[in-house]
Amino acid sequence: MAGEWVDTTVEEIAATTRNALVGGPFGSNLVSRDYVDHGVPVIRGQNMGGRWVSGDFAFVTEEKAQSLQANLARPGDIVFTQRGTLGQVTLVPDVPFDRYLVSQSQMKLTVDRDIADSRFCYYVFISPQQQDYVRQHAIQTGVPHTNLGILRATPLPLPSLSEQRAIAHILGTLDDKIELNRRMNETLERQARALFKSWFVDFDPVRAKAEGRDPGLPKPVADLFPDSFEDSELGEIPKGWEVVSFDAIVEELRHRENPLESPDELFQHFSIPAYDDGLQPKSELGETIKSQKSRVPPGAVLLSKLNPEIPRVWLVDVGDDDRAVCSTEFLVLRPNEPIGRSFVYCLCKSPVFRQQIESLVTGTSKSHQRARPQAILGLRMTRPSDDLIEAFEQAAAPLLSRAHVGRRECRTLAGLRNTLLPKLVSGELCVEDAERFLEEATA
Repeated sequence: MAGEWVDTTVEEIAATTRNALVGGPFGSNLVSRDYVDHGVPVIRGQNMGGRWVSGDFAFVTEEKAQSLQANLARPGDIVFTQRGTLGQVTLVPDVPFDRYLVSQSQMKLTVDRDIADSRFCYYVFISPQQQDYVRQHAIQTGVPHTNLGILRATPLPLPSLSEQRAIAHILGTLDDKIELNRRMNETLERQARALFKSWFVDFDPVRAKAEGRDPGLPKPVADLFPDSFEDSELGEIPKGWEVVSFDAIVEELRHRENPLESPDELFQHFSIPAYDDGLQPKSELGETIKSQKSRVPPGAVLLSKLNPEIPRVWLVDVGDDDRAVCSTEFLVLRPNEPIGRSFVYCLCKSPVFRQQIESLVTGTSKSHQRARPQAILGLRMTRPSDDLIEAFEQAAAPLLSRAHVGRRECRTLAGLRNTLLPKLVSGELCVEDAERFLEEATA
């Protein structure tokens, strides 16, 4: 199979049009004062990292974009990080914009569509082999970086155009399914958190009853809410609700474990990087986990005390037979009965709670600010009745459970994609065999 492929380079697949392979503007040609509220979006580092250019954009005026037209990227182009997080590669989508301005930290490639499929090239560039090439050929002077000369000479194996498109379709279908699941999971979580906010932060049902309005809930649930407020140390709260400290709602578990003592055991490792990488715990042998960790039992909620301005709350998916550990930067929390963990999770994710934790920060280094566990556990908050907490759990737990199922499916699909990708883009695996895997995974 691999013998049917052609060895080429990035320069050889670039379109013959002018500025098909360019870097960003020079220095003073694009500065922050050029940014406006709307116009032509600028691709910066924060817009990279995914399959498609996305996120919050800065913009420049039409006139500024026209003056830098050599640095414009259009749908189907491939954008590379030149300095910063080397190896980042992103495609320019068809919508919502018809052109983008590449910043000084990126390079742009427009491929010759008679030779190469840009989506296939994207998958080649994110493959382990190509990522190794980028690291090995980076310029290490000062901040590691690359340049157009290195990119032009980067080798690229290509099958026929029809096979490129077939490979891109297989991998793209898996990525589409992963993205769809991710969005559904976010929607389910938003619904649970919106319900928590309505009931326990904004007190919407209580306000409705106090004003003689229908709270819009089933009568058995509506009857659980009081119809008036009373003063408390936290201000006005629903009548009959308590003000308690956080440690009346949760117990912090402090069981430690050194995975190195069980080198051949497989652990589910819940780390800060794993959280940031899409809530995907890593399966690792004990011998690879180099420091003491906290044990994570089924039913726990993890709350990071590191850099609280970045909210990291993890409703972990741990089975009875799993051996799970987490970074000691997480507090391992178990709800105090009869409180359920959906309540605890939504509480920890609520903006009011996050603001309270941020006020507890110690340390001057921006990257290593922490809130002390005892201070977190001492935070004061309202506690509704047991019956109302149970009603919330009955409403929210199914939503969060479905999100768990979606994340498991994402892990399975991502594992399949990561297995297929290097084999497909190198010719080791033929399209027909990969299609069978795809049919089984997306059935």
